[in-house]
Amino acid sequence: MVRKFAVGWIFAGLLLSCTVSQAQTVARCGDGWLEKVDGYLVLHLKGSPYDMGYQHGALLKEHVRQNMHQLLEVKAKEWTLVEMGPVKVTPKTAIEMIVKIQQPHVDQRYFDEIRGVADGAELSHSDIRAANFIPELFHCSGFALSGTATRNGKMLHGRVLDYAVDWGLQDHAVLIVVEPTGRLPWVNVSYAGFIGSVTGMNAEHISIGEMGGGGLGHWGGRPMSLLIREALETSHSLDEAIAVFRDGPRTCQYYYVLADGEANKAVGMEASWDVFSLVEPGTPHPLLPKAVKDCVLMSAGSRYDELVKRASDNLGKFTPDEALQLMSRPVAMKSNLHNVLFEPESTRLWVANASADKEPAADQKYHAFSLKELLQRRPSADAPQLPMGQRTAAAK
Repeated sequence: MVRKFAVGWIFAGLLLSCTVSQAQTVARCGDGWLEKVDGYLVLHLKGSPYDMGYQHGALLKEHVRQNMHQLLEVKAKEWTLVEMGPVKVTPKTAIEMIVKIQQPHVDQRYFDEIRGVADGAELSHSDIRAANFIPELFHCSGFALSGTATRNGKMLHGRVLDYAVDWGLQDHAVLIVVEPTGRLPWVNVSYAGFIGSVTGMNAEHISIGEMGGGGLGHWGGRPMSLLIREALETSHSLDEAIAVFRDGPRTCQYYYVLADGEANKAVGMEASWDVFSLVEPGTPHPLLPKAVKDCVLMSAGSRYDELVKRASDNLGKFTPDEALQLMSRPVAMKSNLHNVLFEPESTRLWVANASADKEPAADQKYHAFSLKELLQRRPSADAPQLPMGQRTAAAK
């Protein structure tokens, strides 16, 4: 079988300072709270699945509502019919069918959290559920740098998300700090209303990014975004994270970069419905023929060639600025929704989002954070307190 998509990663150390400045608590809800850090929304969730969902929906109520309206009412009218076997159906019907197919493979905790988001935002459970399964309908470049590839040998895991800037998701971008009861804390680079992850890192120094391929229609497994979340909430090591994907069951064709900052090790991975394989650093692959020492570079076509050239030209010299340049155009596409650089060893990360006027994330400001520091933060005692367990308005 010919695989149509290739993914890329390199590892590098980052020395950028990461300080929380100009932070302001917006509101609190139960043990959760919302703040703005240098203008960037940061949502802190804590507790049971339903409680975290309710906090999410209540604290980001207007963002969730606007995002769902844009996706499910405005953009849905523009989508073409989706092929489901021999027939074509509307996207909404396709999503409802996907939910039914995947429901036996999805832990109840995630449906409980979706229900909490809906209750907190005062929306129907079916709308929030449908939006959270949209990623299964669509299928982006990623990279990561370590060892001799960087000046100090430390790891950087980079992630380029090229995904529908015309949907307006960037208007509802939020960094979510998740502390689930009985599970590992982690940070999710996400959007209001979504509980799954395509880009994240946990407190055990594991970071993960996803890139989509083909295989549309192979939905008889666990959704990609929830596989990533499961790995981040349960994995203390790279091997444990790999096992989450390996043991499946999986859905369509997806590629991933998994990095372990504590072990200073990472792998590229294909985890599709019918294939599971790993790509080690500096190792060629039929889709990735141009191996570079201590690097695995994954992208497609001319973008892959450019990524290889940039990595080769700067091998052993990478500093933070050079690492960021790896994600600049044209490696990042015009549809570049967000870019993220992880330094898993220190749990630092740098995030950029596409602009409101649809300019690529690669051309926008990067915001610096530290998961370790974010987990130590507390809300201002005088911030508005929203009640839990009932429908309520929230700050925009």
